[in-house]
Amino acid sequence: MIYIDRDCIHKAEEWAMLDMLVVGGGYVGLSAAVAVKQAAPHLDVAVVEAAPEHVWQKDMRASAIIAAAAKMLEVFGIWENIRGEAQPITKMIVTDSKTSDPVRPVFLTFDGEIEDGRPFAHMIPNAVMVRELRGVCERLGIEIRHGLSATGLKTGENTATVELSDGSSIEARLVVACDGVRSKLRDLAGIKTVSWDYGQSGIVATVEHERPHNGCAEEHFLPSGPFAILPLTNNRSSLVWTERTSDANRLVAGDDLIFEEELERRFGHKLGALKVIGVKRAFPLGLTLARSFVAPRFALAGDAAHGIHPISGQGLNLGFKDVAALAETIVEADRLGLDIGSINILERYQTWRRFDTFRMGVTTDVLNRLFSNDVTPIRIARDVGLGIVDRLPGLKSFFIGQAAGTTTKTNPRLLAGEAI
Repeated sequence: MIYIDRDCIHKAEEWAMLDMLVVGGGYVGLSAAVAVKQAAPHLDVAVVEAAPEHVWQKDMRASAIIAAAAKMLEVFGIWENIRGEAQPITKMIVTDSKTSDPVRPVFLTFDGEIEDGRPFAHMIPNAVMVRELRGVCERLGIEIRHGLSATGLKTGENTATVELSDGSSIEARLVVACDGVRSKLRDLAGIKTVSWDYGQSGIVATVEHERPHNGCAEEHFLPSGPFAILPLTNNRSSLVWTERTSDANRLVAGDDLIFEEELERRFGHKLGALKVIGVKRAFPLGLTLARSFVAPRFALAGDAAHGIHPISGQGLNLGFKDVAALAETIVEADRLGLDIGSINILERYQTWRRFDTFRMGVTTDVLNRLFSNDVTPIRIARDVGLGIVDRLPGLKSFFIGQAAGTTTKTNPRLLAGEAI
């Protein structure tokens, strides 16, 4: 792999026309490049990333990776390296209460294993995942260039040209935008979105605690939004704490003592004394769905195609599903001698992914509106519903399989642990 600082980057003329250019060097972008290059080594694949080269090493956050996504990472040959630093989620409990309630009754519990004994999800440090994906990029000969953002997009009959922030441009048969929910390339491609703001922000922080969590994840539905406690290694937990945006900004910017007091009210005392480690941040929450996932010579994947509420913990995993479906579509077309950037080929990918994405977007939207309130009749109805699910083992097994991504018959091969 060649890493080149922005100040000394080679001009694009020195980079021959590519088969596929990925814009965005996060987990989804790197995975898209790896999935295609591993299955079709003769294709020229490269990545450009706006952030400086070493920023990823400072990311202290962690992400929930479902069992199906872990199978894809196995095919990439990196899961064994990741698993040693991952925390299995062995149990999930759900409560519904007010912040002031002295007792939070558990309405729903899930055991964290699926049929083959795998945990339905792992918590993985973001930096570990990026490190391993970058390593496999190097082994496959995928070049990554840093400090470059897209400033223009021109689409021709046979190629697309991406203009970059250093004044250079790169030509490719297919451009894949993995540049986030505020995707510049999506706008340049003329793809519109359906979006709205929830008026909420998600506070993300890491907490140390005295007692072990035993791999148990918790989601407390509180009037201001869900408060999720996700287990990490070494008596630590990752928080995704939803609050009204004004309150979230005040908590993050304010006194640490007040923050920890408010945190303790929500977290409880069962794990002993708490200590926030690292930086705490607040991210605005909303729903963004692209009206189209593709255009001639162009495809969206990950948050560039869909940004959803974190209530289900499925945002990143939706991106991995995009990667698996797009890679399979591209590689199979290439093996048949077809044009991988043709709109006819790309529409197969869109058909594969669009309904699942729309369904998940609607589901998270409804769940957030249903649980982020304190209207008594609604609380009673939703608690009865949770209780019914908890008493039906077959229904619980179905939901856990859906969450793990292992019960979907239309899964791409990578998500079943099979090479393309």
